[in-house]
Amino acid sequence: MFVKHVVPAVLKPARTLWNEVIGFLFLCFGAIFGFQAGRYFAHGEVGRAAIAGFCTAIMLWYGVTSFLKARKISRS
Repeated sequence: MFVKHVVPAVLKPARTLWNEVIGFLFLCFGAIFGFQAGRYFAHGEVGRAAIAGFCTAIMLWYGVTSFLKARKISRS
């Protein structure tokens, strides 16, 4: 009885916090890749800029979706 009430009450905020932390980390990685992509583009290295831009898009997408998932978990 105790476990049925306490475990869900602890796991839900923990999952929300986990998704928010992961989202923040991936947004930071996306910013780093984005600055590097800009630096590559400024120096005329288009191939490297394209790869870094692709990595930027993936990191930012994953970061945003992690925050959206955290919001969905907290509202359920």
